[in-house]
Amino acid sequence: MKAGSKFLNAVSAFALSAGVVASGAGVVVLASPLVAQAAVIQRIDVRGAQRAGQEAVRSNITIRPGVSFSNADIDESVKRLYGTGYFSDVRISVSGSTLVVTVDESQLVNQVVFNGNRKIKDDKLQGVVQTQPLGPYNEALMNADIQRIREAYAQIGRNDVQVTTQVAPIGQGRVNIAYVINEGDRTKIANINFVGNNAYGDRRLHDALITKESGPLSFLTRKDVYSEDKLRADEEALRQFYYNHGYPDFRIISSDAVLDEAKNEYTITFTVEEGPRYRFGNIAVESTVPGIDGSQLDNLVETESGDIYNAREVQKSMEAISTKVAAAGYPFARVTPRGDRNFQTNTVGVTYLVDQGERAYVERIEIRGNTRTRDYVIRREFDLSEGDAFNQLAITRAKRRLEALGYFSRVNITTQGGSSSDRVVIVVDVEDQSTGSFGIGAGYAANDGVLLEASIEEKNFLGRGQYIRVAAGAGENDAQTYSLSFTEPYFLGYRLAAGFDLFKSQTSSNDNYEYSEQGGTLRVTAPITEQLATTLRYTYKEIEYDESSSNLVSPFRELVAGGTYQQSIIGQTLTYNSLDSMTLPREGVYATVTHEFAGLGGDSEFYKIYGRARYFHLLSDELDLIGQVAVGAGHVVATGDKLNVFDQFTFGGRQVRGFESDGIGPRVSNGDAIGGTTYFNASAEISVPMPAIPEDFGLRAAVFADAGTLYGNDVPVAGSVSGTSGSWRASVGAGITWASPFGALRVDYAVPVVKEDYDQEQRFRFSMANQF
Repeated sequence: MKAGSKFLNAVSAFALSAGVVASGAGVVVLASPLVAQAAVIQRIDVRGAQRAGQEAVRSNITIRPGVSFSNADIDESVKRLYGTGYFSDVRISVSGSTLVVTVDESQLVNQVVFNGNRKIKDDKLQGVVQTQPLGPYNEALMNADIQRIREAYAQIGRNDVQVTTQVAPIGQGRVNIAYVINEGDRTKIANINFVGNNAYGDRRLHDALITKESGPLSFLTRKDVYSEDKLRADEEALRQFYYNHGYPDFRIISSDAVLDEAKNEYTITFTVEEGPRYRFGNIAVESTVPGIDGSQLDNLVETESGDIYNAREVQKSMEAISTKVAAAGYPFARVTPRGDRNFQTNTVGVTYLVDQGERAYVERIEIRGNTRTRDYVIRREFDLSEGDAFNQLAITRAKRRLEALGYFSRVNITTQGGSSSDRVVIVVDVEDQSTGSFGIGAGYAANDGVLLEASIEEKNFLGRGQYIRVAAGAGENDAQTYSLSFTEPYFLGYRLAAGFDLFKSQTSSNDNYEYSEQGGTLRVTAPITEQLATTLRYTYKEIEYDESSSNLVSPFRELVAGGTYQQSIIGQTLTYNSLDSMTLPREGVYATVTHEFAGLGGDSEFYKIYGRARYFHLLSDELDLIGQVAVGAGHVVATGDKLNVFDQFTFGGRQVRGFESDGIGPRVSNGDAIGGTTYFNASAEISVPMPAIPEDFGLRAAVFADAGTLYGNDVPVAGSVSGTSGSWRASVGAGITWASPFGALRVDYAVPVVKEDYDQEQRFRFSMANQF
């Protein structure tokens, strides 16, 4: 019934009786003095509610027998009944002392199905649409569902999806609904352009963005999917990039994403204003908190006068000061940086003001948007919980931790007022992203020939934040490798990363013998500071030499007599990590020092210490030219009668490229390496993006120089041993790294320039890049 005809019918009814008629078009007030002022009815008569039932209708109207009502009550009752969605028409009238409510019931939805969808499964789409089985059939709701489906496909990069509906009546007031989906092709990002950038080229700025241009491997990386949220995140990423590189005046004039519907591709343009580059001026700490002397906090400040302005260093300084002051018994203390900008010298002086902030407590932490990751995985990254003193710097630190997990494509933390003026609600909005990967790798080693490995990795197993990896590999000469790793990052509810590794491998050596090892490691890592951590581990390993069908000859036969050996090792590692990125570091230090003791059972008795440090520095912002230097050393001593051959260090292509994995160091007369007791190594490298190739592809070229030595031998050997003198080896070479969807891969070609006659070369080497 049309709204206009309902109005006419209501007016016609006035000629028959004095009353009120209400419909979806509104409430028509008639010339009844009783209703115009106030009315009382004695009963309610419901007509037409066959499926819903009369009581369901009565519960959704505001009029009650014996209670006076007005036109407003009738209007509200009509709205409520329509709001249920179960009625297509509602009419209310008064007949004497009876309120007559007449309804026409909507059809019910029997079944909702999806046809043509492959990229988004049915269960995901069921959560998107609001039309549900046993719910009312509503065309307006169904049209809104079509838009929701389109938005869901836009989030996975398919903006040209087409959605239609089919409605099939099945009798008894029920219908089946089918959403017919034509998913179309992936919507590409053809170009990302920058306007107004002078200090940095487009290639350098592309690397700072989350969104990437479409390329041959975009279907794997999924980084070319456009969304409004990602565009806002890219804006923030650009701001942070410039703020951290000396441009505090940087601002984004505009960011536009234009969709070419004919080509089904976006063009994104950022218009920016960089402003001048600044350095730090005078740095000071002032405190108004009784008992806190600002000068005593100077050593916590990481910003130094004369350095390039860096907002990240300012934030780290604020966090360090805040943590120190809170530990001294001032949980509400607030640290605020005050900038003193000098436009003539382009310097920014920073004074860190420490004062008593307002007393506020965390009322609750509200998590939103996580469809896979469990709430407690997010909550545990906060250093505060409900009831604790509110600290803004703790919120900033939690956001940084959540982003570093790699579980989310977007993390946004805001605050809202709580139930009282001293209560704060922390709202965490996240968006889950894929954290699983399947990788296939290939490599080459002189002894084992071509090596192939397949692996499955999940960084957020079952949404619990757990890490699991399974890998298997095979190569020539019967080389085989198997491994399983598992890590629980918050063991027993503490910030302890506990896990285990199981491994098994076998290989051969120049047809002299077959070598295999199998075992496992238990480990736990505890943070000491934000950048320093310690790891304790226990490893049990069985090592077997099989010479039964070999040409193994003395003196190496004597070194591996007995066939099977056991190692029982406890170890401890200190790790320092100040890198700005674990995938492509440009600034910072990564260093480890490890102690190991073997002797709790097994056939090995030794103490071993070894370590490595790598320093990265950005040599040119414009060229993205990264320099790095690395040094390493190790020494092992026997704590029992002697060392076994497998207790000593092996040394080669992992430390000095251009040589085999154990191509450097002491050897017996048949050419087999027996390792050494002491090693030193150093390397220097410069890398730059590959020219003429889009930086989003992830290819970088590098040149390097390596040097190292391995010497000493505590293994009893019958016969002569070469290479115990400690002479240095050196090589130079070039390499290519690729940030592939399967992980960072690297190919190097190195030429030894200083070597010994008995060393074994391997000029071409394939490896995983950045194995920290």
